[in-house]
Amino acid sequence: MSLKEAILTAAHPLAAGRRVSDVRIGLGYTAVLLDDGHAGVAYTFREAEGGCSVYRNIRPLAGQPAAALLQLFGSGGLIEATLGLATANALFNRPDKSYAQGDILGHLHIGSQDRVGMVGHFGPLVPAIRKQARELYIFERIDLPQGSLLPVAEAERLLPECDLALITATALINQTADHLLNLAQNCREVVFLGASTPLVPEVFADTPVTRLSGIRVTDPASILRIVSEGGGMRFFKSHIAKVNLTLSTAG
Repeated sequence: MSLKEAILTAAHPLAAGRRVSDVRIGLGYTAVLLDDGHAGVAYTFREAEGGCSVYRNIRPLAGQPAAALLQLFGSGGLIEATLGLATANALFNRPDKSYAQGDILGHLHIGSQDRVGMVGHFGPLVPAIRKQARELYIFERIDLPQGSLLPVAEAERLLPECDLALITATALINQTADHLLNLAQNCREVVFLGASTPLVPEVFADTPVTRLSGIRVTDPASILRIVSEGGGMRFFKSHIAKVNLTLSTAG
């Protein structure tokens, strides 16, 4: 089962009876608010096609059953996949789960001989990792190396050699996640991180993922406003909780 299929399998039972109250497709993130007051977000890929109408599927989105937006995850378009994942994250966003709070680096042991592969540039984490690790490879969606950033194609060669892999959850949206996990299968720790991360251990049960690091939306109204105004994680801070889940495979 692919990760996309696993997410849909976990989310559909939670969608029963739930409707979408509001949707914001922002330049940085997309937010979905459900009729029970819970919200979820997912990254918006800015290169989505469509001219002045980047989303051309079911309308209006507000008022739709949550299950209808979940189905968009498998419809092929980047905006649709983002809407589906944001809806799933709204369904998974529950305050009664036992999360570990804070940044992921507070929960990882990085040794002086460790090689760390980071898929997606998580800038705030870079200085601390460079101080602790032997090597840090940062893979981004670029064609040629740019400073410390490497083309993601280099992950084919370097990620299997890493001891730890930090993988952006946006890989779920552009459907590269399953392949990246295959490359990272021998890593001691494999972390899915970012605001798009679905915080559901069973989704990753048959994968090498050891930890999930994402967010829980604590102030949905503010998050919707920030998303509408083109904001992202820098502006989310006081309206979310950074949370982590350790999976049973963690060392």
